[in-house]
Amino acid sequence: MSSVSAIDHDSTRAGRWLRQRRVRVALWIAVIEAVLAAFTHDVSRLTIVVLAAIFVPIYLIWGRDQGDTIRQVTWIAAASQALAVVAALVAYLVGLLVLVIAGIFAVVALFLIFSDRR
Repeated sequence: MSSVSAIDHDSTRAGRWLRQRRVRVALWIAVIEAVLAAFTHDVSRLTIVVLAAIFVPIYLIWGRDQGDTIRQVTWIAAASQALAVVAALVAYLVGLLVLVIAGIFAVVALFLIFSDRR
């Protein structure tokens, strides 16, 4: 018996290639964008949110109804921007958490310093 896989109706070679790799591509784009946002001033968190606000609706409103290749490209763009927003939010919250902990340590240190009566 041979195993023959069916080709999706209305799919293209490029669309099938993108579909097989779309999660990996979206993750790499999000990682690169998050690293750029962390280490450069050209890409800010606001830029990431604005790009997500553009690409996610493009996919949801227009991209899903297009041909296979366009659908996959818009999916990759929307998913990578959504993941980049999540990464930026986590970085912000972790950074905020680090500042709060540093503030708590500073208050405890000041208390210990001022309460020393020797």
